[in-house]
Amino acid sequence: MNAEQMWNEYKKINKNIKDKYEAWAFGVEADLLADLVVRGEKTATASAYPLYEIENEPLPKVEEYSIILNSKNEAICIIQTTKVYIEEFKKISKEHAFKEGEGDKSLSYWRKCHEEFFRMCMNEVGKEFNEDMKVVCEEFKVVYKV
Repeated sequence: MNAEQMWNEYKKINKNIKDKYEAWAFGVEADLLADLVVRGEKTATASAYPLYEIENEPLPKVEEYSIILNSKNEAICIIQTTKVYIEEFKKISKEHAFKEGEGDKSLSYWRKCHEEFFRMCMNEVGKEFNEDMKVVCEEFKVVYKV
């Protein structure tokens, strides 16, 4: 099922929603992370704030919908954003790390993986990662899955 098909199925049971959603896959290990979302293990994500500035993209907003895709661009589920906040990398909490649901869910695991990922992302745009870098933290809930 593609994103549009899943959205149309969701609209049948939620007739009052607007026809606005984003469809995307997680940047690393798209299949694993999508599976963690469906299972309820992953209820948060984080992205590098400087990339929003560079790409002139709006930040996620509370109540927005996203269709999570796997590595084959197949729609896996629909999430709705419940909270968005910006925090410095070095100040990310253990609670946020746990909500991301990856590895052993510890803050040390989160920092190791996300530092590697953010370094790669920042290098791609000619910038350097540092622990003062702002991070967009997003929490969400699954509202529809097949």
